[in-house]
Amino acid sequence: MSDDKGPEFWRWTESNWVNPDIRWQEAQFLTGGIDVGSVSSQAVIMADGVLYAYGNRRTGSDSQTSAQDALNFALEKTDLIQEEVHYFIGTGYGRVNVPMADRTVTEIACHAKGANFMYGPAVRTVLDVGGQDIKAIRCDDTGKVTNFLMNDKCAAGTGRGMEVFSDLLGVPIGDVGARSFEVDKEPPPVSSTCVVYAKSEATDLLRKGWAVNEVLAAYCAAMAERIYSLLERVGIEREFAVTGGIAKNIGVTRRLRKLMGIEPLKTTYDTQLAGAIGAALFGLALCRKGKSRKT
Repeated sequence: MSDDKGPEFWRWTESNWVNPDIRWQEAQFLTGGIDVGSVSSQAVIMADGVLYAYGNRRTGSDSQTSAQDALNFALEKTDLIQEEVHYFIGTGYGRVNVPMADRTVTEIACHAKGANFMYGPAVRTVLDVGGQDIKAIRCDDTGKVTNFLMNDKCAAGTGRGMEVFSDLLGVPIGDVGARSFEVDKEPPPVSSTCVVYAKSEATDLLRKGWAVNEVLAAYCAAMAERIYSLLERVGIEREFAVTGGIAKNIGVTRRLRKLMGIEPLKTTYDTQLAGAIGAALFGLALCRKGKSRKT
């Protein structure tokens, strides 16, 4: 019997990177941010507040292993070892189980701080769509949170929900956004707010003769509307930034932009790194206050 389960359409590309322009040995403080989410885990190393290296991986079966794997992945292309890092901050869904963390900080605070770094101090509204929840955050020009709202714990309208649809429809997750626009006419959004029922609804639509791209468009539209309703409640203030994996899905972001009437800010950084970057910056602030464990 073959063990081949066929293509895993939900599987997104893992990545790591190192800044060739930085000599970590010359940094006063090396700080690490470890963001363990329900779907993905990111590790970032910053040298005096400048991004030096990162690793972005799928979260595994437990938070401790996922944190270590992400950090090892970040360090893979460097000659830096974990013990040389002055301070680690854990954040995200699994932050209490990050073994190397000297302290933990909530993902809401870290995403606001990370967005401030990635998009600039003009950012006032931050949208983070994680694997299992959606967070709408208001912040000031330093990246400090002034208000926030979260959705319920249903996976509909989140990264995990999109993975489910990707597998259901047999479309690689990286192609979902673009293919959702390959329709003759924009269909109405799927009606369900629960991923289980939305999946059932999508199956029914396929049986009724809807094309795969039409179902993708309907689900991306539903995600955009669900996110927009949360943003309206927290109050959308320019400038607006999106963090997390959903920022890479144009099927959702373009429809959200149309609903909002606001063009989201752009960044050259991987949007999934926001939480880990924010965590590393909190670590830097603590080091500057004398909290480094290497001094």
